[in-house]
Amino acid sequence: MALRTLVAWAALGPLLWGCALALQGGMLYPQESPSRERKELDGLWSFRADFSDNRRRGFEEQWYRRPLRESGPTLDMPVPSSFNDIGQDWRLWDFVGWVWYEREVILPERWTQDLRTRVVLRIGSAHSYAIVWVNGVHTLEHEGGYLPFEADISNLVQVGALPSRLRITIAINNTLTPTTLPPGTIQYMNDTSKYPKGYFVQNIYFDFFNYAGLQRSVLLYTTPTTYIDDITVTTDVEQDSGLVNYQIFVKGNNLFELEVRLLDAENKVVANRTVTQGQLKVPGASLWWPYLMHERPAYLYSLEVRLTAQTSLGPVSDFYTLPVGIRTVAVTESQFLINGKPFYFHGVNKHEDADIRGKGFDWPLLVKDFNLLRWLGANAFRTSHYPYAEEVLQMCDRHGIVVIDECPGVGLALPQFFNNVSLHHHMRVMEEVVRRDKNHPAVVMWSVANEPASHLESAGHYLKMVIAHTKALDPSRPVTFVSKSNYTADKAAPYVDVICLNSYYSWYYDFGHLELIQRQLATQFENWYKKYQKPIIQSEYGAEAIAGFHQDPPLMFTEEYQKSLLEQYHLGLDQKRRKYVVGELIWNFADFMTEQSPLRVLGNKKGIFTRQRQPKGAAFLLRERYWKIANETRYPHSVAKSQCLGNSPFT
Repeated sequence: MALRTLVAWAALGPLLWGCALALQGGMLYPQESPSRERKELDGLWSFRADFSDNRRRGFEEQWYRRPLRESGPTLDMPVPSSFNDIGQDWRLWDFVGWVWYEREVILPERWTQDLRTRVVLRIGSAHSYAIVWVNGVHTLEHEGGYLPFEADISNLVQVGALPSRLRITIAINNTLTPTTLPPGTIQYMNDTSKYPKGYFVQNIYFDFFNYAGLQRSVLLYTTPTTYIDDITVTTDVEQDSGLVNYQIFVKGNNLFELEVRLLDAENKVVANRTVTQGQLKVPGASLWWPYLMHERPAYLYSLEVRLTAQTSLGPVSDFYTLPVGIRTVAVTESQFLINGKPFYFHGVNKHEDADIRGKGFDWPLLVKDFNLLRWLGANAFRTSHYPYAEEVLQMCDRHGIVVIDECPGVGLALPQFFNNVSLHHHMRVMEEVVRRDKNHPAVVMWSVANEPASHLESAGHYLKMVIAHTKALDPSRPVTFVSKSNYTADKAAPYVDVICLNSYYSWYYDFGHLELIQRQLATQFENWYKKYQKPIIQSEYGAEAIAGFHQDPPLMFTEEYQKSLLEQYHLGLDQKRRKYVVGELIWNFADFMTEQSPLRVLGNKKGIFTRQRQPKGAAFLLRERYWKIANETRYPHSVAKSQCLGNSPFT
């Protein structure tokens, strides 16, 4: 079977990446090195929500010009976290409008005195629109949550005799409009017999809670004034050699020297160059393999870049290390290939959601989730429905968990959401996603949207443009979106490399009739494949189960019904997964919070784990299945084994 157009795109890769991403600047993950320092600003910040009728009091009174506590009462707010669940004021839970954060910081003296040092303020995520002031000076703005943004603040901290104390103020607005991503609408309730004057509600078109705030780390970091701004890496395999194509972008000086070295896991140099763009060839390379696909998964090399330059203030040097996994990704009419071998996604959809943290990044939760993924035998997940924290992808690189990296293109349900302003913003978001995540070997595919109204002509044009833009940004990976449209009506499916389908037979349709699932699933797969001749992933399926609810025969919302529904889906998947179905991702890994509704009891209960990460009965069913599939992949010519030996990757 001929490889799809992904190969043609890949041939243009170095040229396109050099043009597209250089225009945007770098967004390398801040790391400590001989030339770089970082100062975490996580912890307690001062916080105040603007409850004024127009939500503009903070700007009218210029709260950013003096300490926030002088503007009125403030709360202690942990960062990172979502502000919604932290306080006892009920108005914060579903607050819509501007909230204000502030933190005072003392800088190391060297940062303020050494003019060969850049000081950068980086915000890991602020949902959804953010304005930042440093010592009352407007510094930067950013639209869109879930992605980092930063500013060089050297000119604000290296100002002679002033003290090295910074006051950082961040105003965040979580309002969703027809041009935000995800979109939403504001509805004013004009019946004054029922609602106060000016009363409004935020309408959303997705099924998870719109948590907001500083949900990832805020930090300061330094680089020299001549510094490594960005690194782009693509990899390939030629016979038994691994090929690492790299491009390095330097800012601050055009006269510099580079040393580029590739080290193996034992810190032995296997290749080196001295130019900003080139190829490193590794004979007998160890490849990056997904978890459970190889006896040595997730092998990582280290790309070390050392820069030296002479400036008017004296010599400077910079040093950055990038993990590199050598692997290839390709798509045929019926297969998804990693390193030339068929790969089957058996994994989960997730949300960055747990208890009172909301979507706040949390290391213990992250490690727990990865232990559960490995226990489950899952080899993949989709970042539904927004980019996850960078630390999540670093864990995936290390553990071999394959990622479908999805942008916040969820809730695109209404015709007015497919406008030119939204299209421009959506493209910029994809630039930010690719710029941040392009070097992670675990990321094997981009997803530009979840369940858009892709039956609309306007949506077809819109998604065609976003998909083409994403392919131009990164020709080395396939691109998809997740559809729930009818196969005959979907206007954007012709432009993707892999078909991803969400369906909830015997849950949202034909309630309780489990006997229909296999027939309806077979019809779904056959119709989509016949029309498009592309590999298919069942990107969502599942049922809600309230932990501890039991009924036999199975009834909806019981653990038995969830298990029975999954069993019927699995029988249908098994009929097609050796043909053209290349993956299955359960909805959902764990229960998660949603907006209040008569249809939701404290959130969505489709998780196979509770929100506290305790297993329901379906978790054990899925574990048995995933380990069986993994062992079929590992031992394709022997009798499939289904034992699960603790954390041992193979039976």
